[in-house]
Amino acid sequence: MTALTAPQDAHAHGVELAAGGHLVQSIDWAAVAPPVIVALAALVVLVADLFLAERHKGLLGWLSALALGSAGLTLLPLIGDDRTTFCLTSASRDCSYVADTFALTVQLLVLGGAFVTALLSITAVRQEQLPAGEFWFLLLSSASGAALLPASRDLATLVVALEVASLPAFALVGLRRGERLSSEAALKFFLSSVTATAVMLLGVSFVYAATGSMHLGTVAQALPEADSRLSTLAATGVALTLVGFAFKTAAAPFHFWVPDTYVGAPVPVAAYLSVIGKAAGFSGLILVAVRAFPSYADAWGPALAVLAALTMSVGNLGALRQRADRAHGAVRLLAWSSVGQAGYLLVPIAAAGYADEPDRAVGATLAYALMYAVVNLGAFAVVAAVQPHGSDGRLADYRGLARTHPLAAAALAFFLLCLAGLPPGVVGLFAKVTVFQAAVDAGLGWLAVVMALNVVIALVYYLTWTALLFRPVAAAPAAEAPGGVAAGVAAGQAAAAAPALPRLSLPLTVTVALTGALALAASGAPQLVLRFAGTALF
Repeated sequence: MTALTAPQDAHAHGVELAAGGHLVQSIDWAAVAPPVIVALAALVVLVADLFLAERHKGLLGWLSALALGSAGLTLLPLIGDDRTTFCLTSASRDCSYVADTFALTVQLLVLGGAFVTALLSITAVRQEQLPAGEFWFLLLSSASGAALLPASRDLATLVVALEVASLPAFALVGLRRGERLSSEAALKFFLSSVTATAVMLLGVSFVYAATGSMHLGTVAQALPEADSRLSTLAATGVALTLVGFAFKTAAAPFHFWVPDTYVGAPVPVAAYLSVIGKAAGFSGLILVAVRAFPSYADAWGPALAVLAALTMSVGNLGALRQRADRAHGAVRLLAWSSVGQAGYLLVPIAAAGYADEPDRAVGATLAYALMYAVVNLGAFAVVAAVQPHGSDGRLADYRGLARTHPLAAAALAFFLLCLAGLPPGVVGLFAKVTVFQAAVDAGLGWLAVVMALNVVIALVYYLTWTALLFRPVAAAPAAEAPGGVAAGVAAGQAAAAAPALPRLSLPLTVTVALTGALALAASGAPQLVLRFAGTALF
């Protein structure tokens, strides 16, 4: 019986016996297909760019979108079947790649968000004359790292996946050559992220020194049993590792790079960072905190609770301060809003440090992340349509949008109401209630109160922007003398309030329609989203 069981167990964990009795790695290609397809597509795009004529390089965008959609479809055969690969042959049988429900849920979010970003980018690449081959290669490379991260189950793979997701994003931010804002944004993003990575790598090395393992399961077992002489080293490693991942989630006080980076980047890249960048950061934070460091929950639970309160407060107050006449006000408001939303996403993770069943709290974070991804990408899609290349993108530009572009205005209003958690954006309301419940169930009543106050603050700027869409455009008053200064100023203000918008391109129309349909469907049946995310247990 023993002779039969050993090979079967080995094959189940991704290894098999070769001739001569040596154990060799057997890769489950179906499990690793999503990130591999995206990575291979990035290489195909890079090579194809060398041979395509300039007038045909628009095909690279559609090819990238097709690759992302195909990678998303490969998730379907994996549903309900936890798969592992790249496993150790030792007694622990730890695996570096696990395609469980949690990983598949985050990969669905990442690949779906990257697909929408690709549709959103097709028009922007042409209008802003961005280098097509480089743009699509970098986008696909970053998406492949973000798709790999939630399935990673050792610290080394986590760090590598996070950097694969981050490094191309630096270049994407600075891809608008010759523009000062873009260069400054890329440099600030790069320096901040490199510092956080250095801190995280130092923490990972300390954890490895204290436990002797990189795999999350073994680290979780070894930390409580670590030599007492290494306890300080272990605690320092845990703290530094969590700080590194907190930066990737744009949690305060590590959020300072967000507003300038979003403003300097092309609008589709800002949308990508606000959703896929956050998904990668939060999935990594969940894995290291809940999966690898449960023995330190009494320390990281309160720390993340304070971080959540600080992040949502800083983000919402920053968004509240945005003026309608400030240049790049629309993107800057969405940037500060994304910081506030990161605070809400942190609440269930903090609650997991107090809960007897942390997986349920993780499900609340995933439910909120799915809602946020759809509606935030939709809001950025409308901004990309309303803000033509070279525009300052002021909030005042949206005044009277319901008269000139009623469908775009209705879509943006619906997305903003979802973010605010107000009907008819029912999915946003349900997602916030789920986060509230996670905080209350964990005994974090004070954090629920802070969140309630921040939700009220957020209502002010979301509703102000929504109301602006339906306000009539101010007509210029009659001047006392033709050609007078007062007449010129008034006419300029009226023109700025109601810009002549171009006809929406097909990719932008599809993006707004797709995100709007998904948000409407989720608002019609929010329980399905919550139930789906709630099953994403480890």
